[in-house]
Amino acid sequence: MTSEVDETPGMTEALGYEQARDELIEVVRRLEAGGTTLEESLALWERGEELAKVCRRWLDGARARLDAALAEETADEADAE
Repeated sequence: MTSEVDETPGMTEALGYEQARDELIEVVRRLEAGGTTLEESLALWERGEELAKVCRRWLDGARARLDAALAEETADEADAE
């Protein structure tokens, strides 16, 4: 059985949130299913860690944008009073 893990350098950073999330779900599914060699399992685990970081960066960025929008809205409301 050969590993189908995408290990192309720089490709992880180019993934959108949904792509990274979907691939992470597949990685977890494959790890939970078992039947892979130790080397394949380690490669999957490492890929999962990379994908989780991508998802976290997207979520952190979204949180920052929401916080900025809420802060701006609060400032606009304070100015209107």
